[in-house]
Amino acid sequence: MGASDELSLVFQALADPTRRAIITRLREGAATVGELAEPFAMSRPAISQHLRVLERAGLIERTANAQWRTCTLRTEPLDEASAWVERHRIEWNERFDRLDARLREMKGDRRVRDERD
Repeated sequence: MGASDELSLVFQALADPTRRAIITRLREGAATVGELAEPFAMSRPAISQHLRVLERAGLIERTANAQWRTCTLRTEPLDEASAWVERHRIEWNERFDRLDARLREMKGDRRVRDERD
């Protein structure tokens, strides 16, 4: 079934373009469920399902005020995901640099052998 650790839940939530669009909208400020649903050609229950995924990942907070349900962006999980990506990006770049250096060495060795032959 689905992963349950926090980082997996964040990446799972971000995997969907509708949820990313909702997060982008919430960067402007809190919004009601109706306001979030407006730009999408989908049912309210479908939007609510997307909001549940975002809430489970800790990316949004939903509050009820009378009949209005308001959603607010929580950036902490995004910060943690960004930090994870950055740490790994540095490691991957170092590995690519080592691979590139090794390939250049091998290419240089081949030239030396070709000149001897």
